[in-house]
Amino acid sequence: MYSSNAPEPELMKAVLQPLLDDFKHWFGRSISLLESETIDFLSEHEQQDLLDRVRQAQQLVTASQSLSQATGNQAGVDMSVVMSWHQLVHECWNVGIRFRQQQAQAAQDNLNEDN
Repeated sequence: MYSSNAPEPELMKAVLQPLLDDFKHWFGRSISLLESETIDFLSEHEQQDLLDRVRQAQQLVTASQSLSQATGNQAGVDMSVVMSWHQLVHECWNVGIRFRQQQAQAAQDNLNEDN
């Protein structure tokens, strides 16, 4: 029996699944960047810490997807957890933007030196 406060499974599927897919996408991209590049403006410890936090969040997202699917979309994710994932994605976006800006600046500097 459903509680009157519980969201309908179809609503959970329509809202939660795409959100979890987005988190998996952005966490995956962040892991790729953090594993393949040295981020000069982060210490080695900071980069490893961010990578560890992203890996852990991605595991939780995967577990949440599995639980939701196993319960017929009757299991949700606490909003505080969703917000922590959102904040982590935002942190990763900021690192990625700054990293790419530094790469572009370095490329521009190299072009200017060659001319």
